[in-house]
Amino acid sequence: MRRHFDDVLVGSIELFCAAAEQGSFTAAAHALGVTPAAVSRSVARLEARLGAQLFVRTTRQMSLTEAGRRYLEQCRQGLALLIDAERTVTGTHGQPAGVVRISAPTTYGHHRLLPLLPRFRMAYPDVQVEIHVSNRNIDFVDDGYDLAIRARELPDSRLVAHKLEDAELVVVAAPGYLAARGRPDAIAALAQHDCINFALPRTGRPVPWLLRDQGKAVEVAVAGSCCVFEDLLAGVTLARSGGGLFQAYRFTVEEDLRAGTLVEVLGEHGGCARPFSVLYPHGRHLPLRVRALVDFLLATVPGR
Repeated sequence: MRRHFDDVLVGSIELFCAAAEQGSFTAAAHALGVTPAAVSRSVARLEARLGAQLFVRTTRQMSLTEAGRRYLEQCRQGLALLIDAERTVTGTHGQPAGVVRISAPTTYGHHRLLPLLPRFRMAYPDVQVEIHVSNRNIDFVDDGYDLAIRARELPDSRLVAHKLEDAELVVVAAPGYLAARGRPDAIAALAQHDCINFALPRTGRPVPWLLRDQGKAVEVAVAGSCCVFEDLLAGVTLARSGGGLFQAYRFTVEEDLRAGTLVEVLGEHGGCARPFSVLYPHGRHLPLRVRALVDFLLATVPGR
């Protein structure tokens, strides 16, 4: 017999998604204006219908099972399709509305994404943007993000990547440091300088500098007394304070270069870049509000 999806099932799915995103039945109930018992009953009905446990519940916390993670991803897509279908019928499909959650690293968040958002809000006043500015790795399902902005080429075939820009890299130092230690005139001269390393959060290993030597991009391992973790902007601050040479994205040090608080060195070996892309999972239906933000970023990022 053909199974049909009634209002009760759709309502249960909405409550399940809210519970997963809020992290508890009580928080989901408060967010949706129902009782915790109603959320619990709805989830129990879903689990009985599916023949699978969706949550692992203890006295202290609640987390999704692997089946729950997969079901949440599909339910989000299904609900987004229903919302878009309703807008098509009612004639409101052309007006993006709702919440978009996006994760961005500190470098890109502060210097690219955040300055653009007022313009996006003026163009789409019914879209609310929740921005997580951090270098922590995220899980799209567990963390509930629609989009993420990340640097470097990503081998994960489960993600769709739209390049925002190739961000130019530049080596900088404070004028006081260069006055005391001299200005490097070749890549080999870096061995006689304090070079500030930056370590990737996911590996803990210092990132080699990317420089151009005889027309080719080469990776150069540098050494120094300081290594910053998690936040590349900490390396910029350290360099500005006279801590040594540092390689950063040009867009993070443009104001310092104009003001003279940092000076570019090894310009003849510059010109290398790393890509930044906006990401979302393969197969995910993009609601109109999410597509609006993706298209806006692709059209307005300064480095494009």
